[in-house]
Amino acid sequence: MKKTILKVSAAALLLSQVLLVGGVEGKAVDAALPRVATTVTAKPAVPVMTDNLFKYGLKKAMNLPVTLSSEGLSFTLHKIMIYDIQSTEVKKLKNLYGFQNGTSIIQDPKYMIWTKVTIQNNTTKTIHGSGNDIWILLPFYFQDGKNVSPVWPRKLAEKTNSSEALWTYTLKPGQKITSYLAYYYKDSFDYFSISLMYGKNYVEKYVVPK
Repeated sequence: MKKTILKVSAAALLLSQVLLVGGVEGKAVDAALPRVATTVTAKPAVPVMTDNLFKYGLKKAMNLPVTLSSEGLSFTLHKIMIYDIQSTEVKKLKNLYGFQNGTSIIQDPKYMIWTKVTIQNNTTKTIHGSGNDIWILLPFYFQDGKNVSPVWPRKLAEKTNSSEALWTYTLKPGQKITSYLAYYYKDSFDYFSISLMYGKNYVEKYVVPK
């Protein structure tokens, strides 16, 4: 009986040694195998849409963003989207910010012009005002003699320097703000120019020439 137990114990010990050696050898073989390099293919960056001017037959001579500067004040247009007044986009913007259906200048708009802008004040004075003042300071045109009209975001009426939909603003020297401005328009699209009237200078650029 004792001999049988000893034989079983010896067999078990031998088997454990074989398994141990086999495990080490297995690892050595794995390490010796050639490693296949894993290549991660980066997805191409999706271009950011800065305008839909082409939809209205307007061919750009320059790409956005476009910056105008005069005597320390600068205005950058990053984005401009033209939406039909009955579009889903306009309905969403009205619900979100409370834009009225018309303005004192344009009661029956055909389009909403939705823009993303940066205004930077590097002058020595504090500048302040409303969307109407921005429109006078920074007019843009699609047709000779035809104006766009700024639209008031009623739900943000009491907020100064809103980054969502700008109306009331105050910028001290050295300050800047990036936000969105909405306009109404009712006429055709012949070209697209942006202007800056500040100090003694009048600066104008044609994003889409006449």
